[in-house]
Amino acid sequence: MADGEKIRIDIVSDVVCPWCYIGKKRLEKALATTPVDVEVRWRPYQLDPTIPAGGIDRKQYMLAKFGSEQRLKQIHDNIMPLGAAEGIAFAFEDIKVAANTLDAHRLIRWAGGMGVDVQNRLVDRLFRMNFEEGRNIGDQAVLIEAARDAGMDLTIVEALLPTDADVEAVKAEIETAARMGITGVPCFLLEGRYAVMGAQDAATLADAIQQIAAAKARGELDQAV
Repeated sequence: MADGEKIRIDIVSDVVCPWCYIGKKRLEKALATTPVDVEVRWRPYQLDPTIPAGGIDRKQYMLAKFGSEQRLKQIHDNIMPLGAAEGIAFAFEDIKVAANTLDAHRLIRWAGGMGVDVQNRLVDRLFRMNFEEGRNIGDQAVLIEAARDAGMDLTIVEALLPTDADVEAVKAEIETAARMGITGVPCFLLEGRYAVMGAQDAATLADAIQQIAAAKARGELDQAV
């Protein structure tokens, strides 16, 4: 049985990815239906690292990416009911800035050092700020607010955020994900070797977790892959 086996899930994601937000909510549903003890860690990915540090006008950015307001509206209209089903009130029209998320990922990294619960609260707060409140999560003042809401040590955050601390470490993690063949997010890495790609439904995620837990209990994960 899978009971008692602790499974680690590393979620490669970007906090400006709506599918990553949906994937987070679906994972939470999956975890509520399985007896497996799961430790969740968040790993960085940037949908577009070329966005300048100060961000750019989101509407113009999205129009350049998707070609027309009609196409952009269609994409938003398709995502919004899927989000609503997971308790997400997407407010795409309120998002004025397409943010560079490098600083957000640095913050997520530091939150991980303060505990998995702190990191998870921070990630959730950043998703909500961006997608439901239209906040600019590339703004360091907004990031400090998110850190406060998540219960992080603000002394550390306020000291490190204006510096280049962990910039290269975050970029190295993103490069590692690329070398692993991760070209889209979210990607759920179970025990560091089994990948579930995309915002799969809760039942699919729960099944994958239980299968890996059962395999781990049998000692099969220790064998050469």
